[in-house]
Amino acid sequence: MDCKARGRRCPEAAFLIPEPARMGPLRPSPGPGGQGLSMPPLLLALLLLLLAPSPGHTTQVVYKVLEEQPPNTLIGSLAADYGLPDVGHLYKLEVGAPYLRVDGKTGDIFTTETSIDREGLRECQNQFPGEPCILEFEVSITDLVQNGSPRLLEGQIEVQDINDNTPNFASPVITLTIPENTNIGSLFSIPVASDRDAGPNGVASYELQAGPEAHDLFGLQVAEDQDGKQPQLIVMGNLDRERQDSYDLTIKVQDGGNPPRASSALLRVTVMDTNDNAPKFERPSYEAELSENSPIGHSVIQVKANDSDQGANAEIDYMFHQAPEVVRRLLRLDRNTGLITVQGPVDREDLSTLRFSVLAKDRGTNPKSARAQVVVTVKDMNDNAPTIEIRGIGLVTHQDGMANISEDVSEETAVALVQVSDRDEGENAAVTCVVAGDVPFQLRQASETGSDSKKKYFLQTTSPLDYEKVKDYTIEIVAVDSGNPPLSSTNSLKVQVVDINDNAPVFTQSVTEVSFLENNKPGEVVAEVTASDADSGSNAELVYSLEPEPAAKGLFTISPETGEIRVKTSLDREQRENYELKVVAADRGSPSLQGTATVLINVLDYNDNDPKFMLSGYNFSVMENMPALSPVGMVTVIDGDKGENARIQLTVEQDNGDFVIQNGTGTILSSLSFDREQQSTYTFQLKAVDGGVPPRSAYVGVTINVLDENDNAPFITAPSNTSHRLLTPQTRLGETVSQVTAEDIDSGVNAELTYSIAGGNPYGLFQIGSHSGAITLEKEIERRHHGLHRLVVKVSDRGKPPRYGTALVHLYVNETLTNRTLLENLLGHSLDTPLDIDIAGDPEYERSKQRGNILFGVVAGVVAVALLIALAVLVRYCRQREAKSGYQAGKKETKDLYAPKPSSKTSKGNKSKGKKSKSPKPVKPVEDEDETGLQKSLKFNLMSDAPGDSPRIHLPLNYPPGSPDLGRHYRSNSPLPSIQLQPQSPSASKKHQVVQDLPPANTFVGTGDTTSTGSEQYSDYSYRTNPPKYPSKQASLEGNEVGTGGLSGSRRSRES
Repeated sequence: MDCKARGRRCPEAAFLIPEPARMGPLRPSPGPGGQGLSMPPLLLALLLLLLAPSPGHTTQVVYKVLEEQPPNTLIGSLAADYGLPDVGHLYKLEVGAPYLRVDGKTGDIFTTETSIDREGLRECQNQFPGEPCILEFEVSITDLVQNGSPRLLEGQIEVQDINDNTPNFASPVITLTIPENTNIGSLFSIPVASDRDAGPNGVASYELQAGPEAHDLFGLQVAEDQDGKQPQLIVMGNLDRERQDSYDLTIKVQDGGNPPRASSALLRVTVMDTNDNAPKFERPSYEAELSENSPIGHSVIQVKANDSDQGANAEIDYMFHQAPEVVRRLLRLDRNTGLITVQGPVDREDLSTLRFSVLAKDRGTNPKSARAQVVVTVKDMNDNAPTIEIRGIGLVTHQDGMANISEDVSEETAVALVQVSDRDEGENAAVTCVVAGDVPFQLRQASETGSDSKKKYFLQTTSPLDYEKVKDYTIEIVAVDSGNPPLSSTNSLKVQVVDINDNAPVFTQSVTEVSFLENNKPGEVVAEVTASDADSGSNAELVYSLEPEPAAKGLFTISPETGEIRVKTSLDREQRENYELKVVAADRGSPSLQGTATVLINVLDYNDNDPKFMLSGYNFSVMENMPALSPVGMVTVIDGDKGENARIQLTVEQDNGDFVIQNGTGTILSSLSFDREQQSTYTFQLKAVDGGVPPRSAYVGVTINVLDENDNAPFITAPSNTSHRLLTPQTRLGETVSQVTAEDIDSGVNAELTYSIAGGNPYGLFQIGSHSGAITLEKEIERRHHGLHRLVVKVSDRGKPPRYGTALVHLYVNETLTNRTLLENLLGHSLDTPLDIDIAGDPEYERSKQRGNILFGVVAGVVAVALLIALAVLVRYCRQREAKSGYQAGKKETKDLYAPKPSSKTSKGNKSKGKKSKSPKPVKPVEDEDETGLQKSLKFNLMSDAPGDSPRIHLPLNYPPGSPDLGRHYRSNSPLPSIQLQPQSPSASKKHQVVQDLPPANTFVGTGDTTSTGSEQYSDYSYRTNPPKYPSKQASLEGNEVGTGGLSGSRRSRES
């Protein structure tokens, strides 16, 4: 059966050439020779028929279509044109959207709402003249009967040009400069017009229109070269610039379309002085290679032209001539040298060849020019990783990178079409593609027509799938090119295994036994059965049905969706007490599988017992401020029936929403938070209703008593924090000076208040009654107590935990209130002072007392210094007197050194008052002769061994026989600083080496007589933080002198 008999369009119709009756003979525009070409319609149809694709050729499909066709225009029929099946097969467009769509049953290819614009197709841009514009498409064919792997058809549609673009000049005004001495017959090139159409629809002819003054001077000639038609202006007469220096002509361009399109531009000819020679390129054309991704500034090629003229007429400027915009964007032409360099990123995948012309123009008054063709071939670099595209094939669709496939598919079933491509060329585009990992899938080449840079594979299964073992797979596909170094890329597809119905439903209980009350209402639920299915989807959706025994037929029904069994009529236990039902659960799989279970129904007796509360009345006590829905009590109710007759429903009667009760537990819950201060008692009734038919009920009264909680702090009613009261020094002890009163709206112990003074009573003048709040005076008022006293009174209740309030009581101790400004300032200061800081008494009194202490200490210090000086003078005088009487002439003196250690602290005896100083131990009497000899031999030398050391006293230690033991004397009888006697010779006695701490410089040390006094007498008036009055060296000196005097005084005391 031919294609017309089946009502389909024949293959030649796929070319979408208008019918000859409408179109008429093709008449291209006359060429330069003026000859026309006429083709009869019959010959044209025969030619198209010969060019149509053969029906038996299935590997490559080729159609032709004119651009800009309306939507739903038939391009071709795969089934009719190529003998492909049209029954039981699914045709699906894999590549070609959005320009094409395919009928799924017939394989007819149609245009869509997106018009096919030949000039707008990316594949057809930057083409050389004569190259066809190809739109590629792919169609998969799936056999729906055998459910085999799909077949992939690759096709091409040659988009043919229609005359939908008008030729235009680059500028509406074209300027030519011609020397005045130009010879007749000279030719001058006119910039060509451009037409986005191709072939016959491109630029076909030019026409020159001149006015009367220029009609005999200029003509037009059209030359054809490798760039196309080149219009040239012919000089047909002598030009005289002095007579007329410019002419305005009109040049018209027309394409070869039917109907033709045309446009025009103003050609302005300017007559200039002469320039005899035109530049001439060294070569008529230049060819160069440029690696893609070359850096900016990289040299491509240099063009060179020469001019036989001299001066400015021989100076040449180079410029692009009619170069595409992409050439001007990527390349830079040096105007003076003709060097072409890279100025933009060059990508071979976007543009593999750059073809343009370079114009060399001299700088003469009447400039001449020459042109050269330049072709730059872009060399490929391996800068593009392979691209992996994964899409559905046939009946397998993909969504969000996931494909669904049934677990029962056979081996080698295609689940996806994988297209691997590389935008590079040559070895850089040779791609190898594999499936990574251990998955039951592999790649199989889908088409033998693909190139190394573009291959298509079927992703197909290698072994059976099992949903119960693995529910999904993640397939990772790796593609590696052959570049150096090689580039790779990965893409993944998630395959979801679809379950098939291979598991029967299973009930949770094979036998279910239920009890049901007689005299029921029709439609009541008897039981509910549940089954499950290990499958998924519709294979796990269950439908329930009943197969009852003959005696139960028509009495029960089951919900197909939930398995809920209901009774259709009222049951009578006296007629039949037991029923047995067979429940069938069937899934919705194909074929359907089913499982069964048995339901045993026991009919129970009628309800004849009332519910009964355990108590005749309930009384509960709860604390206030309990959160809402807190339990307040629990009731117990029983029923002598069984089953539904004993199922009790509890409700609150006279329900105002304050209380709810939980069925099952009997717990009463409050819907509100209690506040005893607002309401302390609640009463209501509970109703208990059993589940019998008819129901039976009982009532009981409930009383809720709200107990108090300490939720209110005491409130101070008097006095105000800003008030004050005058308190004169004559106020009697025990007299009430102020009264603090407070209230607490709680009850019981939570409202019992206690008062206490928390701060502001440093002198203990006041006391407050713990229960009365009365503040009384407890001590006599002294002068230092004058001023403002701020008592911080704390009022606490006895709740747990207790709450409290704080009051400020201001008492102003003074004779009168004459200085109210001062009092107001003191009150303001009190309110601004933190409560932990005491405000009490007269600050001036304390400051005056401190000044008195300081003055007393200064006077005492002066007296002590004077006594020390007097004592030092007395000791020196006595020493000189005794030295004169005890000097031994002729005896050699040996000097020894003792160094008193610096005192760090005063003795412990000076720290406390009232402690009596211990009397020094008695010393043995010393002979006068020995004493006299000792006094004669003593010499005191003060020296300092090192900076900061205490001065040392050098004493001669070679004493005459019978001399007293000075070390023992100092240890026993004197509080003076001990000195260390260091012998300078082996004869010195070790018992003289005794060490004691030196006293402070301002300490007067006595010898045990009645006139001796210590520094502790002045401790009450001294300031411990004050530094020593005298420097350290002077203090040591004075201490030594005092010690010497003390020694002499002690000896004189014993002598007397």
